Amino acid sequence: MASIAEVKRMFAETDVQNYEEIIEKFVSDDRDGVKKLVKSAEKKLDAYRSELERSYKMFQFEREFADRKYICGIDEVGRGPLAGPVVAAAVVLPKDCDILYLNDSKQLSAKKREALYDEIMEKAVSVGVGMADQDVIDDINILNADYEAMRQAISKLSVKPDILLNDAVNIPGVDIPQKGIIKGDTLSASIAAASIIAKVTRDRLMVEYDSIYPGYGFARNMGYGTAEHIAALKDMGPCAIHRRSFIGNFV
Repeated sequence: MASIAEVKRMFAETDVQNYEEIIEKFVSDDRDGVKKLVKSAEKKLDAYRSELERSYKMFQFEREFADRKYICGIDEVGRGPLAGPVVAAAVVLPKDCDILYLNDSKQLSAKKREALYDEIMEKAVSVGVGMADQDVIDDINILNADYEAMRQAISKLSVKPDILLNDAVNIPGVDIPQKGIIKGDTLSASIAAASIIAKVTRDRLMVEYDSIYPGYGFARNMGYGTAEHIAALKDMGPCAIHRRSFIGNFV
């Protein structure tokens, strides 16, 4: 009979999708330690199966356009902050994409975003990232800066998309068919992937800015108008990456 430590090791060394065989082997074991391990494994397996169902739904629009070779998701982050750029990402996922847990980046923990960022970058057909900094935002306004960052992201792809799936918007100045999807980052895997790439890219940049422009808490607030950030802005004045068109109420 396998010891409790051995059963624990079996589960630890097995991918969750393969838990069923081990569960069946030990489900009748009446040792309390094994019962706890089996119960925990059953919960993880149920969660995994639920994620498979959710993930299938996340590819509904990709299936709708399955006749197109390259389906590209577009999303941006950073419309609301007082400082830093707006960042957009364009992501073309493979037809047989097996990435789970894709979702609106705001619904994911920082640790999960980082892990998914690496997986997306590894498995995607192509990824493009575009940015519009504070000077562009102040010059042409945030909406047009968004569009500029999105166009940049598309231009940096190594393939030309056959269809763009956008989070709610229609991007002007692009000669590619588009479909705007309300709350697309929660409904389309491709848009969710773009949301994650854009968010992680921008967060990493704001952490770098925190060391260049200390005192504003950029590594914590990512440039958003938290109480700490606003207090520092009033005390120290703006730095080079502040959006002058956004901070008139504070300085």
